[in-house]
Amino acid sequence: MTNLFRFPQGFLWGCATAAYQIEGSPLADGAGPSIWHRFSHTPGMTLNGDTGDVACDHYRRMEEDVHLMAGLGLNSYRFSISWGRVLPEGVGKINEKGLDFYDRLVDRLLENSIAPMVTLYHWDLPESLDNRGGWLNRRIDDWFAEYARVCFKRLDDRVKLWVTINEPWVIVDGGYLHGTLAPGHRNLFEAPLATHNLLRAHGRAVEEYREVGSHQIGIVVNIEPKFAASDLPEDLEATGRAHAYMNRQYLDPIFHGTYPEKLREMFGEAWPDWPAKDFELLRTPIDFLGLNYYTRGVVRHDPDRIPEKASPVRRKNATYTETGWEVYPRALTDTLLWLKSNYANPVVYITENGAAFYDPPVVEGERLEDPLRQSYLRKHIQAAHAAIDAGADLRGYFVWSLLDNLEWSNGYSKRFGIIHVDYATQKRTRKGSADLYQRIAQSNGEHLRTFQ
Repeated sequence: MTNLFRFPQGFLWGCATAAYQIEGSPLADGAGPSIWHRFSHTPGMTLNGDTGDVACDHYRRMEEDVHLMAGLGLNSYRFSISWGRVLPEGVGKINEKGLDFYDRLVDRLLENSIAPMVTLYHWDLPESLDNRGGWLNRRIDDWFAEYARVCFKRLDDRVKLWVTINEPWVIVDGGYLHGTLAPGHRNLFEAPLATHNLLRAHGRAVEEYREVGSHQIGIVVNIEPKFAASDLPEDLEATGRAHAYMNRQYLDPIFHGTYPEKLREMFGEAWPDWPAKDFELLRTPIDFLGLNYYTRGVVRHDPDRIPEKASPVRRKNATYTETGWEVYPRALTDTLLWLKSNYANPVVYITENGAAFYDPPVVEGERLEDPLRQSYLRKHIQAAHAAIDAGADLRGYFVWSLLDNLEWSNGYSKRFGIIHVDYATQKRTRKGSADLYQRIAQSNGEHLRTFQ
């Protein structure tokens, strides 16, 4: 029983962040503005008009934050590069000062025995490229490949895990269909174009990596397993549509070389006929899949919701996070096993998992307790272990997030961090969840036995 929750040797225990959410100083040292800089500075687009101008000031406090990671006993850290810091116009001249920041970050991580996992794109498209069509322009695969190659050439000697794109579904659903995220479009016809070009750009970046890289590269998708609100045929059909739209839309092309047929039905005349040669690019083999899991979705038929005609249902007597997401750890096990059975058991990293809950005010000298977050993390890590026991090839787990940060359109109202950030003073304070996660990571999971 002593090895009941021991994870595989070499398992990665990390935290994850994204550039625009934590760095601040978005235009410092020659960086170019991103679509999120523009979006957050547009009145009415974010809660309270919050922006990433300061965020967690990580751009200036990077050394302190790496020290915090080392104190947690992490052996990996997933972060994203701001495209506009490296290439202010998206293509062309390299901004050496911007690239140097990530160079120093990687070095500091390695000095502390923390392996970097680098995400090339976590939603902050350079504004100059968006002005040329952004993800709606087929040329963006060339632009992204150029940017990727610059990063690979500078950092691949030390970075062994690369992610091309984070959560393409969120980029498209929020940014091109419903307008709640940058660039703020609301257009059914644009959504499939953005989806396809994101996947084409991903494929091109993988091709570039095979030419100049020496390690591993993958993509990160967010999966939300769908459950029917009832046994009614219309609810069961809605569940199938929601599953195809959110979960299979970005996995089937990469692993099977085709989109789910239900998408053509859902989008109707807005769904194009894609060139057959595109699917060879989309199916470019990857080394691993990143899984962002937060919740499941219980859905019912809703003819007014486009394109999936399915809406979420809130369950009675269930626990929900501050973002309105049901706490349902068992579905993480189910998701990992679904990936195993439907996509030939890929190597998987849980690249994000975490929860926003209310945190009490920080009191000097007192421990900041966050019992709901602690319970969430513990139960989800146990669920991940159950999937490993059942044969899933899971290699790592990354908490979202290291720090409280800008939660996109929700501004600073939702705290996901295991380290509290006082945004006025930038003081960092460990929460109880940080102490818990440290014990789990340093014991390679064995600390979970104490909860049995």
